This record gives sequence, C-alpha cells and structure tokens, in this order.
Amino acid sequence: MAERITQTQNFLKGIIKENPIFVMLLGMCPTLGVTSSAFNGLGMGAATAFVLLMSNVVVSLVKNFIPAKVRIPAFIIIIASFVTIVEMILEAFVPFLYEQLGIFIPLIVVNCIILGRAEAFASKNNVVSSAIDALGMGLGFLLALTVLGAVREILGNGSLFGFKFVAEGANTFILFILPPGAFIALAYLTVLFNKITSKATA
Repeated sequence: MAERITQTQNFLKGIIKENPIFVMLLGMCPTLGVTSSAFNGLGMGAATAFVLLMSNVVVSLVKNFIPAKVRIPAFIIIIASFVTIVEMILEAFVPFLYEQLGIFIPLIVVNCIILGRAEAFASKNNVVSSAIDALGMGLGFLLALTVLGAVREILGNGSLFGFKFVAEGANTFILFILPPGAFIALAYLTVLFNKITSKATA
C-alpha cells in the first residue's frame, strides 16, 4: 500500500505540485511558440510526453553502464534518438501538424524538462518509478500546452480545435494568437492554476 501511495504521488506531482509549465515554468520556448491553437498544443505536448517517457525508461535501464564523464552527452543521444523517431512519424502520418510545429520538433532534444528528468530522476531510480515520473510530467506538460492553446484559439480566433463557433467577421481578440498573446494568456493561466491548487492543497 505504501508503494502504491508513493507511486501515485510520483505521478500526480507532475500534473499539480510540480507542473512543468504553470509551477516550474520550464520548456517556455515551445510553450510560447506553438500554442496558437489547441491542436498545436496537444500535438507538441504528446510528442514531448512520448520522448520524455521513452528516454526516462532507457536512461533508467542503462544508467549503470554509462561512465560518469559522458553521462550528459549519452542522455542527449538517447533523447535525440526518440525525437528523430517522433519527427519521422509526424512527417509521415500527420504532415499538417509537422509543418505547424516546424523547428520546435527537433528542439525537443534540448527541452530542459526532458534532460532534467533524465538527470534528476531516471538516472537515480528504477524503471517503473522513472516511467511513472515521466507519465506524470508528460501529462502535466501536455495538459498545460493544450489548455493554453485552447484559450488562445478561443479568444483569438473564435474556434476550438479548428471548429469555428462564432460568425464570420465577428470581433475576436486577435492579439491572443499573436506572440504577445502567448505571454498574456500564460501569465493569467499560471496565476489561476496556482491559486486553485494552493486552495486545494491547503
């Protein structure tokens, strides 16, 4: 029972207490760069979560075979391998999303969330714990990007996941689908998220 509680907390921390975006403010480059729509946020979140999960698992498996002097370069090679797989899959099966995300896909390699979890957690824990940690962090990142993208798309374009729900020509806050809108939306969502979670955990 104690192990189950520990692993539950391990999973939930990435979604609530240590949310990569709204609490730790990590991975800001893709967060601000691709979340002009909910679909883009969901796509980038899913791609990053996959790389995070697979790299955490592999790092945990091979950690004892990697010399300390080349630990970080080895982690980067592992991460880059899975990023390449994601990039090829997106290009082959979801070309529209691949074009939308553009340069931000290969930049997953240097996402501080992924390398940080590999170094701080996966390299020190077993495979199961590392996988659960990655699932929690990945889901927290995915949800944050999707929510941010949804808010920006609703306010800036009057649509959600591409489905328009306002009349053509209706006034929208176009600022929110422009780069400054990303900062504004992120700031308000961060305040709201921390206010809600602080009350829930009080």
